[in-house]
Amino acid sequence: MLTYPDFDPVALQLGPLKVHWYGVMYLIGFVGGWWLGKIRAKKPGSGWDPAEIGDMVFYIALGVVIGGRLGYVLFYGFNNFLSDPLSLLRVWEGGMSFHGGLLGVLFAMWLYGRKTSRTFFQVTDFMAPLVTVGLGAGRLGNFINAELWGKVTDLPWGMVFPGAGDLPRHPSMLYQAFLEGLLLFLILWWFSAKPRPVRAVSGLFLLCYGIFRFLVEFVRVPDSHIGYLAFDWLTMGQLLSLPMIVFGVLLLFLAYRFQSNSTAQKT
Repeated sequence: MLTYPDFDPVALQLGPLKVHWYGVMYLIGFVGGWWLGKIRAKKPGSGWDPAEIGDMVFYIALGVVIGGRLGYVLFYGFNNFLSDPLSLLRVWEGGMSFHGGLLGVLFAMWLYGRKTSRTFFQVTDFMAPLVTVGLGAGRLGNFINAELWGKVTDLPWGMVFPGAGDLPRHPSMLYQAFLEGLLLFLILWWFSAKPRPVRAVSGLFLLCYGIFRFLVEFVRVPDSHIGYLAFDWLTMGQLLSLPMIVFGVLLLFLAYRFQSNSTAQKT
């Protein structure tokens, strides 16, 4: 059994102003995505100007925050929202959904594509490897906050988390940080290093993330106010990941089924 580090969720305090580690993780995600985007844009034939990346990251930041909050309220806290609609605005109380954030980001990418006369998938193919920085950093923020822990385990790396009882549990946030952050980044960065047909990179992102999230949900405790949806194992996270897997396979099929020299691009 490993000892859970005694983290202070507040990274920095200046008088009444408190900067929480979770907010720092969001900043790392946006800055890391901006930096990697600059690198990708400078590659010959990328079709992107490094000066565009800052604007695109701004659009995505809005999509993450607005979509993540709306998604959490609709997918995980709808009953609470009905009884207290103002809870939607109390972001400081916590509650962000990846799947809602993804929808927000996709809408932001569509808007940015319209602004720059690019197709939706030209934007998503370019951005897919970059968002993994934020995914990994966000899960590290969950670990620091000792939230979203896993089920009880007797494995040697199990941890006793504050507020989760006296038994060691799976550090499922670290599993997700590795799979959805580091491993997914390496897969997409490698895959997109060569010209790929439009939709292929986006499809691989959806497929891999959906599979990783679906698997981790088996060792993660479901939200207490939702529990299991069916079969004593199906969680809301798994249900929302299934369409990602299906659409990921579909996009990859379409990308390679209709690929041509005109659709192949280097990102």
